[in-house]
Amino acid sequence: MTSERWPTELRLSRDRRTLSIAFDDGAAFELPAEYLRVTSPSAEVQGHSPAERRTVPGKRDVEIIGVEPVGNYAVKLVFDDLHDTGIYGWDYLYRLGAEREEKWRAYLDDLAAKGLSRDRGR
Repeated sequence: MTSERWPTELRLSRDRRTLSIAFDDGAAFELPAEYLRVTSPSAEVQGHSPAERRTVPGKRDVEIIGVEPVGNYAVKLVFDDLHDTGIYGWDYLYRLGAEREEKWRAYLDDLAAKGLSRDRGR
Protein backbone atom coordinates (compact mmCIF):
# COMPACT_ATOMS: atom_id res chain seq x y z
CA MET A 1 0.00 0.00 0.00
CA THR A 2 1.30 3.41 -0.90
CA SER A 3 -0.07 6.80 -0.09
CA GLU A 4 -0.04 9.93 -2.18
CA ARG A 5 -0.36 11.98 1.01
CA TRP A 6 2.31 11.95 3.65
CA PRO A 7 1.73 13.16 7.22
CA THR A 8 4.20 15.61 8.71
CA GLU A 9 2.58 15.68 12.15
CA LEU A 10 0.14 13.51 14.06
CA ARG A 11 -0.89 14.58 17.55
CA LEU A 12 -3.54 13.45 20.02
CA SER A 13 -4.95 16.21 22.22
CA ARG A 14 -4.53 15.99 25.99
CA ASP A 15 -8.23 15.31 26.47
CA ARG A 16 -7.99 12.47 23.91
CA ARG A 17 -10.93 13.88 21.94
CA THR A 18 -9.12 15.32 18.91
CA LEU A 19 -6.52 13.93 16.52
CA SER A 20 -4.57 16.64 14.71
CA ILE A 21 -2.88 15.72 11.46
CA ALA A 22 -0.83 17.80 9.03
CA PHE A 23 0.26 16.73 5.57
CA ASP A 24 3.16 17.51 3.30
CA ASP A 25 0.94 19.54 0.95
CA GLY A 26 0.18 22.00 3.76
CA ALA A 27 -3.29 20.65 4.60
CA ALA A 28 -4.01 20.24 8.31
CA PHE A 29 -7.07 18.85 10.02
CA GLU A 30 -8.50 18.57 13.53
CA LEU A 31 -10.50 15.34 13.62
CA PRO A 32 -12.77 14.74 16.62
CA ALA A 33 -12.66 11.28 18.20
CA GLU A 34 -16.41 10.84 17.71
CA TYR A 35 -16.09 11.56 13.99
CA LEU A 36 -13.18 9.15 13.63
CA ARG A 37 -15.05 6.43 15.53
CA VAL A 38 -18.27 6.65 13.51
CA THR A 39 -16.36 6.73 10.22
CA SER A 40 -13.99 3.90 11.16
CA PRO A 41 -12.75 2.04 8.09
CA SER A 42 -13.36 -1.25 9.91
CA ALA A 43 -15.65 -3.94 8.53
CA GLU A 44 -17.69 -3.54 11.75
CA VAL A 45 -18.69 -0.04 10.62
CA GLN A 46 -18.25 -0.10 6.83
CA GLY A 47 -19.41 -3.67 6.26
CA HIS A 48 -18.25 -5.57 3.21
CA SER A 49 -20.47 -3.58 0.85
CA PRO A 50 -22.30 -0.23 0.94
CA ALA A 51 -25.52 -2.08 1.86
CA GLU A 52 -23.85 -3.37 5.03
CA ARG A 53 -22.70 0.08 6.22
CA ARG A 54 -23.66 0.56 9.87
CA THR A 55 -24.68 3.79 11.58
CA VAL A 56 -22.92 3.91 14.95
CA PRO A 57 -24.87 5.85 17.62
CA GLY A 58 -23.90 6.89 21.15
CA LYS A 59 -20.31 7.98 20.59
CA ARG A 60 -20.46 11.68 21.50
CA ASP A 61 -18.11 11.21 24.49
CA VAL A 62 -15.74 8.60 23.00
CA GLU A 63 -12.01 9.11 23.49
CA ILE A 64 -8.96 7.83 21.66
CA ILE A 65 -6.82 5.84 24.08
CA GLY A 66 -4.21 4.63 21.63
CA VAL A 67 -2.58 5.59 18.34
CA GLU A 68 -0.48 2.75 16.96
CA PRO A 69 1.59 2.91 13.76
CA VAL A 70 0.82 0.35 11.04
CA GLY A 71 3.87 0.11 8.83
CA ASN A 72 4.53 3.44 7.20
CA TYR A 73 1.11 3.83 5.64
CA ALA A 74 -1.45 4.07 8.45
CA VAL A 75 -2.36 4.17 12.13
CA LYS A 76 -4.66 2.00 14.17
CA LEU A 77 -6.79 4.00 16.58
CA VAL A 78 -7.97 2.46 19.83
CA PHE A 79 -11.07 4.02 21.37
CA ASP A 80 -12.22 3.86 24.97
CA ASP A 81 -15.20 1.73 23.89
CA LEU A 82 -12.44 -0.78 22.92
CA HIS A 83 -13.08 -0.50 19.18
CA ASP A 84 -9.68 -1.05 17.61
CA THR A 85 -10.14 -2.79 14.27
CA GLY A 86 -9.98 0.16 11.89
CA ILE A 87 -6.75 0.87 10.02
CA TYR A 88 -6.70 4.56 9.09
CA GLY A 89 -4.48 5.05 6.03
CA TRP A 90 -3.03 8.46 5.33
CA ASP A 91 -5.25 8.96 2.28
CA TYR A 92 -8.34 7.98 4.29
CA LEU A 93 -7.46 10.45 7.07
CA TYR A 94 -6.88 13.12 4.44
CA ARG A 95 -10.31 12.47 2.89
CA LEU A 96 -11.94 12.51 6.35
CA GLY A 97 -10.43 15.94 6.93
CA ALA A 98 -11.15 17.36 3.49
CA GLU A 99 -14.74 16.05 3.42
CA ARG A 100 -15.51 16.49 7.11
CA GLU A 101 -18.50 18.83 6.81
CA GLU A 102 -20.20 16.69 4.17
CA LYS A 103 -19.52 13.38 5.94
CA TRP A 104 -20.56 14.75 9.34
CA ARG A 105 -23.84 16.17 7.96
CA ALA A 106 -24.60 12.82 6.28
CA TYR A 107 -23.94 11.04 9.59
CA LEU A 108 -26.24 13.37 11.54
CA ASP A 109 -28.95 13.00 8.89
CA ASP A 110 -28.59 9.21 9.05
CA LEU A 111 -28.90 9.23 12.85
CA ALA A 112 -32.04 11.36 12.66
CA ALA A 113 -33.61 9.19 9.95
CA LYS A 114 -33.06 6.10 12.08
CA GLY A 115 -34.17 7.71 15.36
CA LEU A 116 -30.71 7.31 16.87
CA SER A 117 -28.72 9.64 19.12
CA ARG A 118 -25.10 10.71 19.50
CA ASP A 119 -25.54 10.13 23.25
CA ARG A 120 -25.25 6.73 24.94
CA GLY A 121 -28.43 4.98 26.00
CA ARG A 122 -30.83 7.29 24.17
